[in-house]
Amino acid sequence: MYYVSMNISVMDYQKENLKLREEVEKLNFLVKYYEEQLSLLKHKKYGASSEKTPPDQRQLLLFDEAENEADLRKPEPVLEEITYKRRKREGKREDDLSGLPVEVVEHSLPEEERVCPQCADVMHVMGHDSRRELEIIPAKVIVKEHRWEVYSCRNCERTGIDVPVIKAPSPEPLIKGSLAFSSSVAYIMTQKYVNAMPLYRQEQDLMNREITLSRQTMANWMIRCSQDWLEPIYECMKESLLHQSVLHVDETTVQILREPGRSSRAESYMWLYRTSGCAECAIILYDYQPTRSGSHPRKFLEGFNGYLHTDGYSAYNGLGAQITRVGCFVHARRKFDEAVKSVPAESKEASQAHIGLDFCNKLFELERCYEKESLLPDERYKRRLEKSKPVSDEFFKWASVTNALPKSPLGRALHYALAQRNYLENVFLDGRLELSNNRAERSIRQFVIGRKNWLFSATPKGARASSVIYSVVQTAKENGLKPFEYLEYLFRTIPGSTHDDLKDLLPWGTQIPDSCRMKER
Repeated sequence: MYYVSMNISVMDYQKENLKLREEVEKLNFLVKYYEEQLSLLKHKKYGASSEKTPPDQRQLLLFDEAENEADLRKPEPVLEEITYKRRKREGKREDDLSGLPVEVVEHSLPEEERVCPQCADVMHVMGHDSRRELEIIPAKVIVKEHRWEVYSCRNCERTGIDVPVIKAPSPEPLIKGSLAFSSSVAYIMTQKYVNAMPLYRQEQDLMNREITLSRQTMANWMIRCSQDWLEPIYECMKESLLHQSVLHVDETTVQILREPGRSSRAESYMWLYRTSGCAECAIILYDYQPTRSGSHPRKFLEGFNGYLHTDGYSAYNGLGAQITRVGCFVHARRKFDEAVKSVPAESKEASQAHIGLDFCNKLFELERCYEKESLLPDERYKRRLEKSKPVSDEFFKWASVTNALPKSPLGRALHYALAQRNYLENVFLDGRLELSNNRAERSIRQFVIGRKNWLFSATPKGARASSVIYSVVQTAKENGLKPFEYLEYLFRTIPGSTHDDLKDLLPWGTQIPDSCRMKER
């Protein structure tokens, strides 16, 4: 009996020991998870926000750099001495001021003071000393009153029954019965959509200049001018965009206070569509929509047939067989970068997360080499298959056999890379494609900067107007135009134009005057 009872006690102890071991493993997992999260939070709060990897941490030898780059068939380069002449640089200040008008202010002595202090003879002008100053003249506001003459016939007045009356022609107003003028509306739009200055601040600024112009009036002007004059330009740009073969897309949130059937705290979305680097002219279009549904890009991109750069959002999956989705290696790299930051400093170099980051760094290093060589799309396509594709294959082979806890930073990075593999590898289908969707992210950042200042739109109509104005302004900037001068030119020209004339008014049109163009640097 004593032996049996001892045997049962041992079994109980073994079960208890196994249970405690399982609890210890769970606690160790939680401790490791919380340490990673704490490390990430500390880095986000105190560390550098840049995702760039320092050059000394790029383990390029991991991929047999010498064997990949060497070509023993090529002879050693022959050195030759080159001498040349170049124009002497006048200095950055002269370059900065070269496009500005110069007002010369002469300073001279009165006749009675031009006497030589030694011989008392009259002194002559032997030269000039000079200095330059930059004068800034604040915005000038005037009231422009249009008056047109009315003509009648004196003979008909004396002898006739009907007296004909003829009026002199006058330009069509931007908004009938309004004070709105081309320069004033262009100024308000530029302040808000280029300088991120909300309307209430513009209202205060004008009040400081003793000008009364309410923010409601300014908002009405922008909505009306957007609907009447900029919408046709927007539609022409959209038509040109859909004829491209490579596009980028992204989206971000926007808050609408008074949207029918929705709470003021509900999130709406601003979608962005833009051309890629291979396009002859840059086009950037924003599209306001109340949700993040994939039906919105599907509807917007009707008629588009080509490659579409996207992030990992699943709504881009069902856009149609005519659209080939291209993934973003920057998003994949970003997750490995976060995983590296969650690893203790002494273990970073040898960590699995660092190996994944090095694979991504190698791909981008190769892209920078292609960029420096100014390769044409066909040449880039061949070079990628020769050098980049093997690195990508090795990366995904490594990712498929690397084990990590699913909810850990490394586990999330591996899951993202493997889930997006088909889209990420589509970059090797065409030399015009890019390794990332950074082009779209840079463009949508302009909207995000403005959103931080004006925070929200009051109505869907205002959000739609904002999307149209942002599209025109950002496309103008991308094509080397000055936003204010271009908007002012459009508002002077479009009211008297026909639909056939609109293509000449697009930001890349040949009819755009030189006064709207930025100085080339």
